[in-house]
Amino acid sequence: MRKTEGVTPISQLIDRLEERLVEEKIITSSQLEIAKKASLKDQEHLGAVLTKLGFVTEDILLDYLSKQLNVPSVDLNHYDIDPRVISLASAELAHRYRFIPLFKIEDTVTIAMADPLDLFALDRIKFEMGYKIKPVISTEKSVMAAIDQFYPQISPLKAILDKVEEQMMEFEDDGRLSKLQLERIAEEPPIVKLVNTLITQAIQMQASDIHIEPQRENVYVRFRVDGMLRKISSLPKSVCLPVVSRIKILSRLDITQRRKPQDGRIPFEHENQTIDLRISTYPTIFGEKIVIRILDLSKIHLELPDLGMPSQVEIKFRQLIQRPHGIILVTGPTGSGKSTTLHAALKCINSEGINITTIEDPVEYQVDRINQANVDEKAGLTFADALRSILRQDPDIILVGEIRDAETVQLAIRAALTGHLVFSTLHTRDAVGAITRLLDLGVEPFLVSSSLLCVLAQRLVRVICSQYKETYCPPENTLKNLNLQRSEQLFFSRGKGCPSCENTGYKGRVAIYELLVPGKEVFEAIMAKASSEQIKEIIHKFGTKTLADDGLEKVLEGVTTIEEVLRVTTA
Repeated sequence: MRKTEGVTPISQLIDRLEERLVEEKIITSSQLEIAKKASLKDQEHLGAVLTKLGFVTEDILLDYLSKQLNVPSVDLNHYDIDPRVISLASAELAHRYRFIPLFKIEDTVTIAMADPLDLFALDRIKFEMGYKIKPVISTEKSVMAAIDQFYPQISPLKAILDKVEEQMMEFEDDGRLSKLQLERIAEEPPIVKLVNTLITQAIQMQASDIHIEPQRENVYVRFRVDGMLRKISSLPKSVCLPVVSRIKILSRLDITQRRKPQDGRIPFEHENQTIDLRISTYPTIFGEKIVIRILDLSKIHLELPDLGMPSQVEIKFRQLIQRPHGIILVTGPTGSGKSTTLHAALKCINSEGINITTIEDPVEYQVDRINQANVDEKAGLTFADALRSILRQDPDIILVGEIRDAETVQLAIRAALTGHLVFSTLHTRDAVGAITRLLDLGVEPFLVSSSLLCVLAQRLVRVICSQYKETYCPPENTLKNLNLQRSEQLFFSRGKGCPSCENTGYKGRVAIYELLVPGKEVFEAIMAKASSEQIKEIIHKFGTKTLADDGLEKVLEGVTTIEEVLRVTTA
């Protein structure tokens, strides 16, 4: 049992237990005396000392307390806790009051705890969870083991915050702090440790981005993990200025400039690896927001077979990227893996006999024998300006990071028509949308038909966590939306949630693809300025698989869920 400052009903029951244990010859009188002395010395309950010394088992102690309190007992070592109920209580709440949620029936949650007579704890748990609470008793050891299993450890940030706030008391942020004062704040050991801890925690969670967002009274910290933002912590508002200043100094930004967005980068050492951090600041009404993009190249696979393409898509895509000229487009929203796919394609065809030159915003993957450059609009280097220069560099293959305007697309088309293989990206919902986007940017239909080799649309869906996976049959209306009929052989998978996946049911991501290779009918439709819906009817008639089709195949294979596919294909 845990240490206490006063005598509780639980401690009184444990103290009376000694008579029964001696009477039933479970322990001897001498063992009892030894336990009493140790209890006084360590200021621990007698029951905890008896079990620690091995004089009595926790099961005997638990059985006695359960009968005396008329509260059911539970052996958590042999209890199947529903991971979905775990999310009803925060890790901080569970650690603070030492309990674990077991199950929920209607508006009542049953929890296991070592001290079910702790009325204050029960009131706080009820208030913060928002449900009626029914306690059962278990040993403190098994409760804490369950908490450690199902909840992540309390963030190490909390141990640093008090020191940070104490350090900040001598500073007043009235907007007039000098550069020297800001530098001094940013070099204080607690600030350095806080920023390093944030970044390290994000890397360990395999986050792609860190969001530090000042609010009116606090600062939210959110990590993007598997494409979804998760709130990690709410920090005191007083840490905003020192954290922002520290990150700016590391990324060589102007720490006195708080009214304009700035971009920078930090090489961050983690476990003998250099992680590339891309920094973006943005002035908000409550202070500067920071977004840190984490590029851990050691965890990124730049090989086509590692991307998870359907075999028929990969085979056709490999053939197309071997063509001597034309334009290949990869489409999808920000963060859908377009850059990874493009660089995997370049790596596949890269050789000493080929000159590959790129203009990117920014360069994310550095590849040997490829001439890579960053867009620098402040210096006048836009995609269009760079593309003009690249055409004078005797290129065989050109990668334009993104087609954003009419000038860039006209230059890219011209390059494709004059003997160059051009790779680029567009932000469109699907493959057909890329064609209509080109037309909207002013490209003549005959130029699209003459230059376009293919459009590869892609999305990233979360993968079902393999640690706690279950099969189920979805409702009839869901099957109907997918044009499926209920069958005894048709089952779907989902994750129940566990500590490994932070109780989300998902861990990792995989791409789904749609490859459009325009044929004669599509080119005729483009020349006739057909609508995107008309072009879709044509490609479906010839069996082109859509993003949803590839997603459904991965659902039936147990890779992802229906909800994930619908989330990324219907938005």
